[in-house]
Amino acid sequence: MKRYFVTGIGTNVGKTIASAVLTEALRADYWKPIQTGEEMGRDTEIVKSLISNDSTKIFDEIYLLKEAVSPNLAAKLENLTIEWSKLNLPETKNNLIIEGAGGPLVPINDENYVIELAKKFDAEVILVATDYLGCINHTLLAIEYLMANDHKLAGIIFNGEFAPEIEQSICNYKPIHVIGRIPHAETMNKEFIIEQAQKIKL
Repeated sequence: MKRYFVTGIGTNVGKTIASAVLTEALRADYWKPIQTGEEMGRDTEIVKSLISNDSTKIFDEIYLLKEAVSPNLAAKLENLTIEWSKLNLPETKNNLIIEGAGGPLVPINDENYVIELAKKFDAEVILVATDYLGCINHTLLAIEYLMANDHKLAGIIFNGEFAPEIEQSICNYKPIHVIGRIPHAETMNKEFIIEQAQKIKL
């Protein structure tokens, strides 16, 4: 059994689609322990709608918060504090895909950050990047942080269309395994997820 923690170089870079592809590729279980922006939809429901295999179990969130802001602020707006001791793994003997909230250094509470969950759950980290002005810098900073802090970095997923020079600039910085490249799709459906799952290299 393996655990993978999916984080991104920022918000809205494609972590949920990458998580669905990984879940399908490994026939793994899926779990997003902290969800903010519930009123805009739950990532758990998105993944559930895109998975085709009959092995995946999808676990409920521990914290489901209304506002689409960082977890610490979303919790504060509901007069809550996200308690580290309550963030415990669900019981499963299957591979598990764990989706983080936002980027690695998004605060959970006054003491903890999202990426710390990867170590707590003994999970390898998968970094998701997408192409926008500044993405090289953000990606390299994320890679540097993960490596400098002894996270087990399984590799990177490039989500969307990347100019070859941009991808090469990222891969030239430090050796990093490219797990997959997910192209842009106008329509996201189960067939697309299956097609991309077949290309995953872990």
